[in-house]
Amino acid sequence: MAEQIDVRKRILAENDARAQEMRARFAAQGTLVLNLISSPGSGKTTLLEATVRALAPELRLGALEGDIATERDAQRLRDLGIPAHQILTGGACHLDARQVHAALGQEGFNDLDILFVENVGNLICPTSYDLGEDFKVVLLSVVEGADKPYKYPAIFSKARTTVITKADLLPYVDFALEDVRGQVATLKPDGTFLVTSSRGEPGIATWLDFLRTALAAKRRAAATTRR
Repeated sequence: MAEQIDVRKRILAENDARAQEMRARFAAQGTLVLNLISSPGSGKTTLLEATVRALAPELRLGALEGDIATERDAQRLRDLGIPAHQILTGGACHLDARQVHAALGQEGFNDLDILFVENVGNLICPTSYDLGEDFKVVLLSVVEGADKPYKYPAIFSKARTTVITKADLLPYVDFALEDVRGQVATLKPDGTFLVTSSRGEPGIATWLDFLRTALAAKRRAAATTRR
């Protein structure tokens, strides 16, 4: 009988091995790494722009931007003065650890406090791929509808944090915020649920506090490891 090889398992195993190499590197550096996942148009890049404006004076930030085509997202962040590199997938619906590892060779990515990896806009494909991140963050805008967590349970159960974006539009759209909060609590009981807006109330203060707290924990862990 011919030998059968599960190609997907082999690909994921190779991806996970490379991801663990990067995770060890980030741990030694004390770099917090977030893998941002969402549907297209949820406001990932806009949230990152607001984050950079708020935190760049105090922290060293960098971003890797995943897209099928164009350099637009990376350029938006470079215009704010941080290292940002565009990873073009050429049609693939997710980033993988090999692509992230190669991008880290770009200038400016060796000594960061926080690295944001903005994945390709998709709630399905990126879920299975470990990129060496500390945790996944799933974003959901209020214009997308309140049914998304139960329709895409894998990412909402794997992401440590769910960030609701464009909350300034809540008065104008039919979005059952508390229903979404309940769905996420069912799928990820120990997760964090944040409500944000990059262009109005309630703003991004809770998101910034969350990042500062997560970075402090990463630094404490790195200090303990070095002893």
